[in-house]
Amino acid sequence: NIICSIVFGDRFDYEDKKFLTLIDLLERNNNLQSSIQTQLYNFFPNLMEYLPGPHKELIENIEEVDKFTTDIVKEHQKTLDPTCPRDFIDAFLNKMEQEKGNDHSEFTVETLTRTTLDLFLAGTGTTSLTLRFAILILHKYPEIVGNGNSLKFFNRLWD
Repeated sequence: NIICSIVFGDRFDYEDKKFLTLIDLLERNNNLQSSIQTQLYNFFPNLMEYLPGPHKELIENIEEVDKFTTDIVKEHQKTLDPTCPRDFIDAFLNKMEQEKGNDHSEFTVETLTRTTLDLFLAGTGTTSLTLRFAILILHKYPEIVGNGNSLKFFNRLWD
């Protein structure tokens, strides 16, 4: 939700169906990325396009997440107040307006949706995965923690 505040200018309720679906898609994609078909798709996309496998689901999930960010960008375009940017998207839209006459500008709606998606994916996926592994390591090696009080806390998290 922190990255959502920075990028989208809004936090999502933890019970929000759309947000939970998005988190589930990201979690599923983390699992799918380790499949051999997905790894082969990275090297041979033209060939793998014709073969079934988990890489197809990964692509569909990415398109769904992309649609989520694209919808938010479109909403921001409708409600933009150039004098009061709310978040990263508004700042980017303001820069797009400044660069409007420049044919070589990289400030386009496509770049905005891709950058927003990248920030969102990097901010959610990597952070949650890092925290999970940190908790697992602390749980497995309680001597790292010290006096054991932190271990009791982590044990309660798992219950």
